[in-house]
Amino acid sequence: MRHMKLLLATTLALGAAMPVRADTICEWMDFARKALPDRPPQGQLTMIRDGQGDHSETKVALAMFEALNAIDHRYKSYVGMPVGSAAADQQTAAMTAATEVLLRLAPGNRTAVQESYDLALAGVAEGQAKADAIAIGKQAAAAVLALPDIDARVKQADYRPLTTPGQWVPTALPVLGPYTVAYRPWILTSASEVRPPAPPALTSARYATDLEEVRRLGAMNSKERTSTQTLMARYRINSDEMPALREMMDQQGRRLVDNARAFALYDMVGDDAGMAMADGKLHYNFWRPITAIRNADKDDNPATSMDSGWVPLINTPMHPEYPCGHCIGAGATAELMTALGGKKPAWGVRIASGSLGTSAVQVTPDWDEWARQVSFSRTLGGVHYRFSNEAGEAMGRKVARLGLERVLQPLPAAEVRPAS
Repeated sequence: MRHMKLLLATTLALGAAMPVRADTICEWMDFARKALPDRPPQGQLTMIRDGQGDHSETKVALAMFEALNAIDHRYKSYVGMPVGSAAADQQTAAMTAATEVLLRLAPGNRTAVQESYDLALAGVAEGQAKADAIAIGKQAAAAVLALPDIDARVKQADYRPLTTPGQWVPTALPVLGPYTVAYRPWILTSASEVRPPAPPALTSARYATDLEEVRRLGAMNSKERTSTQTLMARYRINSDEMPALREMMDQQGRRLVDNARAFALYDMVGDDAGMAMADGKLHYNFWRPITAIRNADKDDNPATSMDSGWVPLINTPMHPEYPCGHCIGAGATAELMTALGGKKPAWGVRIASGSLGTSAVQVTPDWDEWARQVSFSRTLGGVHYRFSNEAGEAMGRKVARLGLERVLQPLPAAEVRPAS
């Protein structure tokens, strides 16, 4: 739903409360993305009982937040981290926390992680501020690593294709394994907390309208989709929000702890939005447009049109249709970024395409327009109905709002550590 590609750089000590420009958080989050092992392969349905999985990146971000918040105390701790020395070096604390998490969760890259940390640490002057920062960073990482990943109360059930005995069905397994709804949520009470209502009945007017829209606009050979819409469908398959995140984090007046909190919230919201998506898809098991259009003569709806040779513009993902996952991610990101940096940044919403390696950064005027484009792109690509897009975006926005309400909240003024 969510990710970042940045340059790892050595870090030098800054004053404890100075505004941030060259940002340690962005740099180490990018390093984490490179160092952490790949997620389970698509279609692999191995049960996960004690793995780190998709939460690994979030643990790096949260550990850096906890370390910085212990020094520049402004937000509620997620792990109950005690307040530390205000004089501790913030950048050292952040990169120590990140390193400790990566040493545990990226064992295949331990040497590269340790060497990168050692070189960065060599640029920090010796003294009490450095020693205190290292201790705080290690304490924060240990507290985050102690958090459980998998909720043992959630039953992980293998996927069983629906078929009649003896009848062939496609044998490719969905990318949503049993573990996808078994992680312990960061924010939600359960993966099903924001589950949407059921999709429209196949016999409804809304279903017929939205099926016809995707049939017309989402076909590989559509004559009604414009060239710009075709580009939108391709460019929005995967997004890289890092240009927008970095622009926000580079603004004057932001503190290092503010940026660490933003990244932690971004990843925590993204993890829970992904769980909510998986829950909805596995619960409703709703058919994709390519299946529905090729079998429209069997849906008992006289307003739908069957096309036995219909194919979508982009490849159909290997999991159920409802709700739209891209739309959940876009809604969550738009809602969170609007709250943290404003709906309409002066520099525009700058998003790169993660699906096209040579694409330039694209700019939309505000976060709502970007989310709208992502949602509509899924219909233009022929893989989602409009009702699924709307349900997904609403879910994502709700997850983001709950995140802002439930975790890493600003402290009351009386509890905030005075600026030094």
